[in-house]
Amino acid sequence: MKPRIGIPVPTSLDLTYNQRSWPLYESAVRHAGGDPVVIPLTLTAAERRELMVTLDGVVLPGSPADINPTRYTPQVDPATSPADPARELTDFDLLDDALRHGKPVLGICFGVQSMNTWRGGSLVQDLMPLPVNHSAGASVAVAHTALIAKESLLGSLVDPDEATEADNFLRLPINTSHHQAVSAPGDGLRIVARCPDDGVIEAVELDPTMFHVEHSVESATGHAPSQFLLGVQWHPERSYDISATSRNLFAKLVTEAADRQ
Repeated sequence: MKPRIGIPVPTSLDLTYNQRSWPLYESAVRHAGGDPVVIPLTLTAAERRELMVTLDGVVLPGSPADINPTRYTPQVDPATSPADPARELTDFDLLDDALRHGKPVLGICFGVQSMNTWRGGSLVQDLMPLPVNHSAGASVAVAHTALIAKESLLGSLVDPDEATEADNFLRLPINTSHHQAVSAPGDGLRIVARCPDDGVIEAVELDPTMFHVEHSVESATGHAPSQFLLGVQWHPERSYDISATSRNLFAKLVTEAADRQ
């Protein structure tokens, strides 16, 4: 059986956005060898638990919403977009389940921000004004580059034909469509990529050496947490057809999910 990869509906606030974006994640997972499973945001907690039991991995997609800033600060920037409580609840339940059972997770854009706040980290509420147009959008194939730590999980997935190497970093061209980003990494997450022009964090991943597992989410199997807990601020689902690195991200997720099977 193909590993079942759960993908939440991106938002409960914008049906048109869902119709435009969710099929890209579905296609990327399917082409990588997985079985994409839609996760509605209207499920009850019991229905969500029943569905999560059947999943082998998770993709947390982008969204036009922003994480509720009161999760990490008392100060709310007026540039912050409306929160989507149903999406946040769904993501956090999926992340708890993934940690408990060692399931791999790939967070994308909003997904990495969700992942970071789930671990107690904070976000930059608005990146404007900055010298880099991080909100370039889907029409811009390459908006800027990211410097990726070579000795990282993400670095191991970068195709050498797409990136140049400098010191111990890989410079990868990426797309971009966001106005928020990780500020302080959450517990057990390490920074593995930044925009070289302004220092904006572009990716975080699990660091098993500093990861603290709360009693409520201890692994049911007694294993260490899955080492595939990776979040990127760009959109590899949009560049799947033109980027080997993008394909590698989804392929690694599906491979890890198959191993968990």
